[in-house]
Amino acid sequence: MQEALSRHWPEYLMEAAELGLFMISACVCVALIEHPASPVRQALEDPLLRRSLVGLAMGLTAIAIIYSPLGKRSGAHFNPAVTLAFFRLGKIEGWDTLFYVLAQFAGGVAGVLVAVLLLGQGVLADPTVNYVATLPGERGPAVAFAAEAAISFGLMLVVLLVSNDRGLNRYTALFAGTLVASYITLEAPLSGMSMNPARSFGSALPGEIWDALWIYFTAPPLGMLLAAELYLRTKGAGAVLCCKLHHENDKRCIFHCRYGEAARPAANSALTEGELP
Repeated sequence: MQEALSRHWPEYLMEAAELGLFMISACVCVALIEHPASPVRQALEDPLLRRSLVGLAMGLTAIAIIYSPLGKRSGAHFNPAVTLAFFRLGKIEGWDTLFYVLAQFAGGVAGVLVAVLLLGQGVLADPTVNYVATLPGERGPAVAFAAEAAISFGLMLVVLLVSNDRGLNRYTALFAGTLVASYITLEAPLSGMSMNPARSFGSALPGEIWDALWIYFTAPPLGMLLAAELYLRTKGAGAVLCCKLHHENDKRCIFHCRYGEAARPAANSALTEGELP
């Protein structure tokens, strides 16, 4: 534990900062688009259009974080369910997993608290914003649980398929951000669209909104672990190169990484072909 802390504490802080930034962006965007005093809300009556704008903003936020220097170094999980899935795949050590998760929870809460300072308690507490809490829709907790598990499964499977392809790895952020935007637009009425226990807790604690929080603590990890298991059984453990969502960079990697190894055979093959008469 002490060795992990002394060597990898910068990555832990980065994970906290990433989810904190995501939550600040979520609070600001939802307040701007949904708060009744906002001119944007007054101009846009269609809830689907408003959700699509929130989805676009949050998708772009996720992309920016993954491509940022912070995301390139820490791996840009900023989600305990993602970290647990990569732990199952054998790409991250146990102590790093624990400290990543703790940092993500701390970052989620810190982000909402910063948003309270920036926007004011009254704005965040307004029912239209509600601390950007994730809550089940009108169809109830069972549907919300199933929906959360399904979208979490879909996101993790896409991340694994794209990030473990050397030709596509650099575009993982674009795939993930597109899914985030689509899910907020289309799925949010069912579950509030979380996929992230720390993200939901980040809203629940400052707002004291504990309704159905168990859904967001269980369904996202379940969905992502199922995706990891499917990938493991179909592709094999050797197909998982690393657990960074973006690896085409010069930042250090603290994981059980095979990304560089995967590049060497291709380079050797190209060299051999170049030597052929």
